[in-house]
Amino acid sequence: MSQLPPLSLYVHIPWCVRKCPYCDFNSHAAPEQLPEAVYVDTLLDDLETELVLAEGRPLESIFIGGGTPSLFSASAIDRLLKGISGRSPLAKDIEITLEANPGTFEQARFEAYRAAGINRLSIGVQSFNAEHLQRLGRIHNPDEALHAIEAAVALFPRVNIDLMHGLPNQSVDQALDDLKQALAFDPGHLSWYQLTIEPNTEFHARPPQLPVDEALWAIQEQGQSLLDSAGYTQYEISAYSRPGQQARHNINYWQFGDYLGIGAGAHGKISHLDPNGQLQIHRRHKQRQPKGYLDPQRRLAGEEAIMPEDRAFEFMLNALRLTQGVSSDLFETRTGVSLSRIEALLQQARQRELMVNDTNKLAPTPLGRLFLNDLLALFLD
Repeated sequence: MSQLPPLSLYVHIPWCVRKCPYCDFNSHAAPEQLPEAVYVDTLLDDLETELVLAEGRPLESIFIGGGTPSLFSASAIDRLLKGISGRSPLAKDIEITLEANPGTFEQARFEAYRAAGINRLSIGVQSFNAEHLQRLGRIHNPDEALHAIEAAVALFPRVNIDLMHGLPNQSVDQALDDLKQALAFDPGHLSWYQLTIEPNTEFHARPPQLPVDEALWAIQEQGQSLLDSAGYTQYEISAYSRPGQQARHNINYWQFGDYLGIGAGAHGKISHLDPNGQLQIHRRHKQRQPKGYLDPQRRLAGEEAIMPEDRAFEFMLNALRLTQGVSSDLFETRTGVSLSRIEALLQQARQRELMVNDTNKLAPTPLGRLFLNDLLALFLD
């Protein structure tokens, strides 16, 4: 029996001090004067339209991403959160995350973010090595990163440190040193993932010299061993946490939950039951350019239904990122499609030892995680 999934809210703030050469997110160089007031007004107006689709469900999490959301003043974030809570019910234990750049760190600002209601801070460090930070186009230096993390772990009950490895000209020892410096702060959560060269980025146009495959493999193996010994559990491809510190907002994505998307370039996924009780699922996305997003006539850039025949792949694309996978029952609940429709594909994946041999669970094996693209390709049929 289908039922509506939990609901989250993603808020996109699209401005950065400058565009990083590896970044393919919707980000734009910040003007001299950020249009904070009009942008928050627009976000709240956008939210009112989106909430019609929520059918009264409370928000379980809010994630304010970018861009660089910490370019916005604490007063703007405070007005945004008050506006959201005034328009939508919130879960009592709601997780509210703000992405922050160490280059925008100010002690008073971090304190004010906490007072505004932010209870989880995600700090985009990427590296503690000055040469690598410069090569990545980051605006902070190692000392600023260290000071920002020190302040964050003292102020916020939940902190994520975002790190990349496999950086241009990075040695195995340098990658592991970055990880050790992050672990020294004992954060509740670490996002640790390999740099990839994405289309429509400066690195794609002018590729840097990346470590060879043998070095990348050594970084991954030794880094995971280091995280294991420090007591961190890998619960998703690039996410590691202490017990109870998993990113609830991201888990909702990976479990094929619903989320509203507001802000320039934001994407959302929303479900509803039609008059016959059948589950309908739609994606919605907003105009990428901030000026276009501010225009209410141009704000919604597109909407498309996720048809039943496409939902198995969409579900697996998310759920198989989780190392422990999900309950088999969740497939039908979240897709409205009978699991029997993909039973032959599941058997094939299990025979190839890409998925665990357990009919009560949909989960990748270690081999399946290693060859995840091959595993997902099975469900494109």
